[in-house]
Amino acid sequence: MTIKIGMRELARNSNILDGYDYVDVEDKKTHEYKGLFVSPKYADELKAFLDDKITKEQQSKVDRLMEYVGKDEVHERFNNLTSSEMREIVAKEKYGTE
Repeated sequence: MTIKIGMRELARNSNILDGYDYVDVEDKKTHEYKGLFVSPKYADELKAFLDDKITKEQQSKVDRLMEYVGKDEVHERFNNLTSSEMREIVAKEKYGTE
């Protein structure tokens, strides 16, 4: 069972939350949705779901960043060469000019 209540009602009487599976909270003046209160019997299940979702989102961000990790490493065949010498070697390999 659910109910939609205003912020003022919730602040004045938190016992309104008892007996409902979840309660939608809305600012009655602006009709802006403020959030959701969940019954204690569903709280652990919802926390586990949210933790899993947050972990997946964070891992997704890390995976996107990991695509670029190590991209700035210089191949060992270019060690101790200037940038113009490196470009010259690459051009010779690419175009076969001497």
